Amino acid sequence: MNKFRTTMVAMAATAALVGLTACGGSSSSASAPVEGDWDAVIAAAKEEGSVMLYSSQKPANLDALTAAFEAKYPEISMEYVRGTDSEINPRVETENRTGTGIADVHMTTDASWIQNAAESGKFSTELVGPDLDAAAFDPATSVMNDRFFLTSAAVFGLGWNTAAVPDGVSAPEDLIDPKFQGKIGIVNPTGFASYVDLYKYYAKNFGADYWNQIAELSPRVYPSALAVAQALTSGEVTVSPMVQPLVTEVAAGAPVDWALPDSPWGTPWYSEVLSASQHPNAAQVLANFMVTTEGQQALNGGYAAVLPDIEGAVARAQDIASPDIDELTPEKVEQYSQEWQTLFQG
Repeated sequence: MNKFRTTMVAMAATAALVGLTACGGSSSSASAPVEGDWDAVIAAAKEEGSVMLYSSQKPANLDALTAAFEAKYPEISMEYVRGTDSEINPRVETENRTGTGIADVHMTTDASWIQNAAESGKFSTELVGPDLDAAAFDPATSVMNDRFFLTSAAVFGLGWNTAAVPDGVSAPEDLIDPKFQGKIGIVNPTGFASYVDLYKYYAKNFGADYWNQIAELSPRVYPSALAVAQALTSGEVTVSPMVQPLVTEVAAGAPVDWALPDSPWGTPWYSEVLSASQHPNAAQVLANFMVTTEGQQALNGGYAAVLPDIEGAVARAQDIASPDIDELTPEKVEQYSQEWQTLFQG
C-alpha cells in the first residue's frame, strides 16, 4: 500500500477515535499475546494478519523496515504512521484511554515520556520476543522494565550542499562565517524536548554564545531535521549544524554530504508493544523483528544500531546517552522554547 495513503488513512482513523472519545464512545480491550512458546505467538500473529507502527523515524527507513518485515512474515501486512513525538505520543495516550488502539507498536525519542511510561507500565505490555534477550542486544542496558526496548538512535551532525560548499565543513564552528548569511538551515525546537536538548548540548560543547552567533547570520528555520535535509538537497540552504547523517540522500545521488563533529549529539529511540493493541501477537513479532539483524539493517541506515556490525549504521545506540530528563521538564522545555523564539524569531 502507498505509505502516504497509509499514513493519511491511519491519521483519519485516529481522528475518528478522538471524536468518539469526546462523545463518550464505548471502549474495548485488546487481548494479551497467546499462552505458549514463540512459535505459538508467531502462528497467532499470522492469524491476526496485520500490524501498525507509530514512529518518528524517517520514512525511508520505515519503508525499508516494512519491506524487510513483510519479506520475513508475508502473512502479516505492516503499515506505519510517521509523525513527530509531539504528534504521535498524544495519539497513543488517546488510544489507551479508549482501549481501541490503532497502533500496535510505538517508537519514540521523548526521554521523559519514555521513563514515565516505562515506570508506570500504563501504555505497554511485557515483551516476549526471544531476540530481545539475545546477548548481542545487551538486554541489561537496552530494556527498561521489560516494556521499552532500545531500537535505534539518531545522531546529528553537519550537512552541506556540495554544489555550493564543495569543500564541506568539519566542525559546527565552521558555520559561523558571513558567507553563510541566510543560508544556514536549523530546526525549530519549540515544544520538542529532544531538540531543546540538542540546542543546549551545542551551547555546552561548542560555545555558550554559539547560537547567538548563528542567529546573527539569519538562518532559515524548519520544522524538522528531515525538512532541513530536503532544503539542503534543493539548495534552499547550503549548510546546517543539525542534520541526521545524509546516508539515504547521498546514496540517491543528491548533491549533499555530511560529517559528524568530534562530539556529536544523539538521542535514542525506544519502542513498546502497546496494551491497547488490537493485534497483540503481531505486535510482539514486529517488536522482536526490530532487534534482529534484518530489522536493524533496515532501520538504521544513517542511525546508530543496537547490534554490532550493522551495515550503514554510524554508531552503536547503546553508546548514545539519554538526555537528563530533569532538564527537559515541560516547564523547562517551554522556557527554552520562548527564549529560542525571542532569539531567532523575535
